[in-house]
Amino acid sequence: MKQLIMKKILFVLLISIMGFSTQAQEKKDKNAKREIAVKGNCEMCKKRIEKAAYSVKGVKSAVWTPESQELVVLLNEQKSTTEAIEKAVVKAGHDTKHETASNVDYEKLHECCKYDRK
Repeated sequence: MKQLIMKKILFVLLISIMGFSTQAQEKKDKNAKREIAVKGNCEMCKKRIEKAAYSVKGVKSAVWTPESQELVVLLNEQKSTTEAIEKAVVKAGHDTKHETASNVDYEKLHECCKYDRK
């Protein structure tokens, strides 16, 4: 009788642990690392681009590198999209692969930040 009760308790514990580990994995899956091509030149650009990315709800990390011209973001895909991030960066005056900043926003950039717009 005691063995049957112990087996039931162990079975319930095992099922509970499996349920908790599945929930933890689901929470991790909603975060995604994405790379977005963004035009810029310098450290002032870096600050502006990263600030624009962080202004989007769901962005957990944003790092832009002048050498690679890439913005690497970690975002919660349940709260935001790469398109929303691109729109914020474009509004700050920087072109992306899929979006182009308006001439008005581009002209607001400091002289050293004005990249070639081809």
